[in-house]
Amino acid sequence: MTFRQKLLNTFYPALINGGKLIRLNNQMIKSPPHIIIPVSFYSLEAKKINGQTINFSQFKGKKVLIVNTATDCGYTPQLGELQTLHEQFKDKLCIIAFPSNDFKEQETGSNEEIATFCSINFQVGYNLIEKTSVRKTNVQNKVFEWLTHEFLNGWNNYQPAWNFTKYLIDENGKLTYIFGSGISPLDARLIKALDGDL
Repeated sequence: MTFRQKLLNTFYPALINGGKLIRLNNQMIKSPPHIIIPVSFYSLEAKKINGQTINFSQFKGKKVLIVNTATDCGYTPQLGELQTLHEQFKDKLCIIAFPSNDFKEQETGSNEEIATFCSINFQVGYNLIEKTSVRKTNVQNKVFEWLTHEFLNGWNNYQPAWNFTKYLIDENGKLTYIFGSGISPLDARLIKALDGDL
């Protein structure tokens, strides 16, 4: 990791403490109990950072955690926490990371540079998608369009407030939880949600 990344990791909580962003970053949102999903999660697809297309129909029967990531953010060490989560729950959880430069120029590298960084620093073995846009714009990634529009997912309009927002989809393709950036992938609440105990 660069000196800047280490510095951000050390002082990030203090930099955003007390503001609106810190509240959003530590927020957990749970879906309503009974919803109708207008568009199936399993109809989606995404292009991996190596150019291969993955069809989400292959994730039926497993939980899926979707995270918008950045390699030059104070939360960048969560890439390693996601790898730990991947190793612990790989039989029932698929993790999909979407690198994005939507927040303060914190993902300026090319796809190749992102892949190299993730491999060297965190030995990432989960799905890494090509660099994309996750915010509600006319170039928003189709997966994040589904995640952030009620008329597609059945209930949620919340878009990422920052890097490392986490969206959990259950075994039936329902968006069940949203965890803010400040919530670690190894947080007890997220683990409980994976185990169905939350």
